[in-house]
Amino acid sequence: MQIKALILVLVLALLFIPAVHGEDANDWYTYGQNALTVGNYTLALTDFNNALAVSANFASAMSGEAVALNGLGNYTGAIPWAEEALTYRPSDPVALNARAFALYKLGQYNDSVAAYNTLLAVQNNNKDAYCNEGYAYTFMNQSENAISSFKQCLVLDPTNVEIWNQVGLAYMSLGAYDQALSEFNQATSLTIKNATYWNNKGLAYKALGRPADALTCFQTALGIDPNYADAQNNAQSVTGMLQNFNITGTITPVPTISRIGTLYTTAPPTPQPTTAITAAPSAGITTQIPATATPVPTRTTYSPLQPLLALGAVGAAGGLVLALKRK
Repeated sequence: MQIKALILVLVLALLFIPAVHGEDANDWYTYGQNALTVGNYTLALTDFNNALAVSANFASAMSGEAVALNGLGNYTGAIPWAEEALTYRPSDPVALNARAFALYKLGQYNDSVAAYNTLLAVQNNNKDAYCNEGYAYTFMNQSENAISSFKQCLVLDPTNVEIWNQVGLAYMSLGAYDQALSEFNQATSLTIKNATYWNNKGLAYKALGRPADALTCFQTALGIDPNYADAQNNAQSVTGMLQNFNITGTITPVPTISRIGTLYTTAPPTPQPTTAITAAPSAGITTQIPATATPVPTRTTYSPLQPLLALGAVGAAGGLVLALKRK
């Protein structure tokens, strides 16, 4: 009898104890977001799948699926999930960014730029979007557009040293070497331990015809990475430029005439004295005109035959006088 009473009590207790519900869609979505934060894309994908199993039209979970798939390198699989999310939430920045990034990684740069432009119309403070759009333009050889996007990125992230380097490379491709040098200066001021940035800076100096400065940069790059082949080759090339400069700068031999023919010396021409005449201060120009040369006293020289000729002339004159007297 007591056993039956105990069983009855247990049955009644079970009937009145509230059911324990499992996680809902929002719970699974939160788990997925936490997994994304720590870079566990596989777990995140599982959590988002669970959220969608509970709520099939959960747009945020779809966006999470696209992000997780991008993290796993499945860019082809990410795009449909991003586009599915956008059918429910057309302005979802997570889905827009996931789609643009997947297109970029797939090498579909033109479509990627269009996707990033759509994202930036919704979220204009996304530094990563500007940076990635700049890379897409770079791959399409649209350097001016790349510079514009990269500079927008730098407005939001001024210490992004790699983007300063990328802007410099874009200017180099346009032949704007002064501007490229300015960007590389920014990169090397933010970090002095990147051999690539110093090598690129050296190339800008070389293009500007400044081989000594270029060599310093290449040597700095080699000080960071002694095995950097590009820097080694570039250092050798500018060393050759410096040697050629020294050769062409030597004094050209000047011909002089002597009794035994033409001799060549390396004596430089005698410089002419000059006097600086400064123009009016408003002009700000300094010119040079020749100074008046100091008179040099002349000296008469005589030939060794001149005394004999003089005596002969005196004797001839004396003989002429005697002849006249005899007459």
